[in-house]
Amino acid sequence: PAGGLPPALTPLLPPSPGIYVCAKCGHELFSSRAKYEHSSPWPAFTETVHEDSVSKRKERPGALKVSCGKCGNGLGHEFLNDGPKRGLSRF
Repeated sequence: PAGGLPPALTPLLPPSPGIYVCAKCGHELFSSRAKYEHSSPWPAFTETVHEDSVSKRKERPGALKVSCGKCGNGLGHEFLNDGPKRGLSRF
């Protein structure tokens, strides 16, 4: 834009409040209230919206493979005890 920063250098807008859903089936996964800043390039959350929002299976010590609880779409990992406070996980 004229007189402003190039698009790649403009600050990001603050996150919008709401619910993050599975890209494949629309199942509710995480709330913006559980989102926090982390050094990884991916969004980080402390908890899911519902107990059945995701399914988990052990992948290695300290890490669980996480999938959508409805359709099985791969979502990444839950890192145990790596959240913003002691005892919290990071999704």
